[in-house]
Amino acid sequence: MQTLRIVAFVAFLLFCLTPWASPPIALALGLVLALTLGHPYPARNSKVTKMLLQVSVVLLGFGMNLQKVIEAGRTGILFTIVTIIGTLLLGFLLAHAMGISRTTAHLISSGTAICGGSAIAAVGPVVNANDEEMSVALGTVFILNSIALFAFPMIGHRLGLTQSQFGVWVAIAIHDTSSVVGAAAKYGTEALQIATTVKLTRALWIVPLTLGTAFFFKRKSAKVALPWFILWFVVASVIRTYLAAPTEVWSTLTMLARIGLTITLFLIGAGLSRKSIAAVGARPLILGVVLWIVISCASLFAVMRMV
Repeated sequence: MQTLRIVAFVAFLLFCLTPWASPPIALALGLVLALTLGHPYPARNSKVTKMLLQVSVVLLGFGMNLQKVIEAGRTGILFTIVTIIGTLLLGFLLAHAMGISRTTAHLISSGTAICGGSAIAAVGPVVNANDEEMSVALGTVFILNSIALFAFPMIGHRLGLTQSQFGVWVAIAIHDTSSVVGAAAKYGTEALQIATTVKLTRALWIVPLTLGTAFFFKRKSAKVALPWFILWFVVASVIRTYLAAPTEVWSTLTMLARIGLTITLFLIGAGLSRKSIAAVGARPLILGVVLWIVISCASLFAVMRMV
């Protein structure tokens, strides 16, 4: 069985390197592998996925002009502040009404408000979350991320959103950076640039979120993990803007970034397990869905009128 897992894993991985692969297809292949044969190397998947995502995001910086990065960051800052605070407050109120534990609710709300699994991983140790609570939060966010990756580009085209509007919207409404980039890449180059920048700006809020969590949960010894790869993304953008180099160099680096993100989504899908799905109970999932719908609709309403 292990041999068959390895063969299927390698075959799907090689397909992700071809021009026919796209982020949604890669995610779907990962899910198929996870729910049938299973991942041949589950213990290593999380670390490799995280590293590959960060490297790919930095490589995307080589395809972006610094002025556009700054402009996109300014565009999303107001939406970021309002939606983060609103999501955390709504999550707290809904969890209290639904009888969901404070820790689980805060993990799901944090993942919805900022950047999915990264925010949950940062906040989890601060609130002393156990394995079950982490699995529930991560499973909830993953399920919604998978749906968004397929659904959002179709919704954007149906509503006639511009590249700029779609980029800002997905950066706010989709949880994980990988799914944001995947959905935006499918929509267009400009949408990808804006979505990546706004999402990374949003990810910086992990730091104040972690500190705020430590204060409200009365954890004095909380450790804050800084997302250093965002700094390298900016450095890459500076190099792209001010260093004279052939266009082929930048296009090659951008192509490598997209391939890396496609493989990342495949690994994310392959890392899912039946156990993590089973751990997601009805009430936490409902909480995640309600928060996701509210933030998606509210941000879409604002983007269609302000961007």
